[in-house]
Amino acid sequence: MLSADMIKKIRQIEIKTRKLVEETFAGDYRSGFRGKGMEFDSIRQYYYGDDVRNIDWNVTARHNKPFVKQFCEEREMNIFLLIDISRSNSFGHKRALIAEVGATLALSANKNNDRVGAILFTEKVEKFIPSDNSRKHILSIIENILNFEPEFNGTNISQALQYFNRIEKKRSVVFLISDFLDEGYEKDIKIVSKFHDLVMIRILDRAEETIPSGAIFTFEDLETGEMVVLDNLKNNFKPNVNLVANRNSLNSITIYTDEDYVKPLKQFFRRRAQV
Repeated sequence: MLSADMIKKIRQIEIKTRKLVEETFAGDYRSGFRGKGMEFDSIRQYYYGDDVRNIDWNVTARHNKPFVKQFCEEREMNIFLLIDISRSNSFGHKRALIAEVGATLALSANKNNDRVGAILFTEKVEKFIPSDNSRKHILSIIENILNFEPEFNGTNISQALQYFNRIEKKRSVVFLISDFLDEGYEKDIKIVSKFHDLVMIRILDRAEETIPSGAIFTFEDLETGEMVVLDNLKNNFKPNVNLVANRNSLNSITIYTDEDYVKPLKQFFRRRAQV
């Protein structure tokens, strides 16, 4: 049973993000993702200049001449939010910002009649929410991002990507939202992005990047609860997300908790529309 405060918080996020979607993001979203999702339509004979990657080899073998698959733009796309709810994302206002960014993406998709699903993860997959396009479903996703209490504290991005790749066979636009304080996930980024359209969204508190180089700190590890002493802590908070994205030809966005997330999201949608 949700508390009155939590219901109020969810409602406030819905009102704020729905207004943003209707006034700011709706056209940018459609432009950014129009034509990105394609579905099978029919088979026809191959003509010179056709993309050989679309040849249907089974039909070609039966008829002893080449045939290609034709595709058309999907009437509705499948959108998935992979949300890191590990303990490090409780730092500062990161969890609240993740909820607002997730709500904006979900409502933008919903306005375009796209289906939205979500996976909440820590060091394991904590909750899977199948895709749907109803308002009630979108509110349920927002509520879970804000309110879900994870069983574990750590982060395992690879496990979340592997789980998604196993259960989702329809081509999807995937927003991976995390602080990316993890390592060893690039192989699974590469695998998922071969079939799905993967976007990396990094949520950061500036305190995580402004820790003085060479300083020695005693602090509580948010993912283990242990008190540890680290020298040059700054280096532990600088995974090179942009490098991973560039190596795999992916879009990436970095959003700080002290800035308006509207501008980086708008810039992202408009960059997509130009591709």
